[in-house]
Amino acid sequence: MPKEVIVVGLMLVAGFLVGGVYATWKTARLLAVILGVLVLLAVGGAVLWLL
Repeated sequence: MPKEVIVVGLMLVAGFLVGGVYATWKTARLLAVILGVLVLLAVGGAVLWLL
């Protein structure tokens, strides 16, 4: 599998997680913060995988 496919997949996961952060920010801040950390991990993993 080409590494670009994995990078795109990680970015898609990060996008879904950003949507979760946006949706839960007003009601469950702790969950939103946890999802935000997962977003950073997914984007960081995509960047590192690409390098």
